[in-house]
Amino acid sequence: MNISCKGKLIDLTTPKIMGILNLTPDSFYDGGLYNNIDSALAQTEKMLLEGATFIDIGGASSKPGTVEISIDEELARVLPVLEEIHKKFPETIISIDTYRSDVAKKAVEAGAAMVNDISGGNLDPKMLKTVGMLGVPYVAMHMLGKPENMQDNPSYNNILTHIRSFFTSKIDTAHKAGIHDIIIDPGFGFGKNLEHNYSLLKNLSSIQIHGIPMLIGVSRKSMIHKLLQIEVTDALIGTTILNTVALLQGTQILRVHDVKEAHQAVQLIEKLKYA
Repeated sequence: MNISCKGKLIDLTTPKIMGILNLTPDSFYDGGLYNNIDSALAQTEKMLLEGATFIDIGGASSKPGTVEISIDEELARVLPVLEEIHKKFPETIISIDTYRSDVAKKAVEAGAAMVNDISGGNLDPKMLKTVGMLGVPYVAMHMLGKPENMQDNPSYNNILTHIRSFFTSKIDTAHKAGIHDIIIDPGFGFGKNLEHNYSLLKNLSSIQIHGIPMLIGVSRKSMIHKLLQIEVTDALIGTTILNTVALLQGTQILRVHDVKEAHQAVQLIEKLKYA
């Protein structure tokens, strides 16, 4: 299973790691840590050395209750850092984490090679067509509502049926828009309560679609630290355990804050798979 990132083929037969680079002052775990060029470059280098294949750059927080910022502010946060990363690490595959087509377009023109959209195209009607024209892979995530209201008592008749139906429809629409490489993300914590999240994780195989890679992002999320009644800073072990569960069910990309531990999980599971 391959995806093409501006002509560079990425083989997903072995799972890959996407390192998170938040350029925001208010992200739930690392807000404010990397929102200047020097610290962002240092963190990027660290994640690449630890085994990241993708660096996912985001300039707008999507934690529950977040009020959206302007497009200009999002661009001002991401473009200078993205351009410097592309210049210093030209072989790095940069993903732009945005639900806005204008941000996606300018980021790809500046060096990004993938678009990661938390709304799966539902918050910007131009997104799918824009990504199709840009010719880059597209991560479509499932989210109920918007970040500002997604956790206001989310409800499903059957979450597994709902999400599989969502992706079946979204993949068809994306292909019609000219997107060749689509990756699905069930969106842990985005319009889901604790039971929804664990039902999804337990039954990942039931929402997978043949030939379509799956990305999982559970890194340090509340489904871990709230359940265990610990601080988010202590949620690395829990993150690694849930990443391992996802890998055992065929996940192709892990989106994480802690690259080294996720890469080690991949190495161990791959050894187990072929033992």
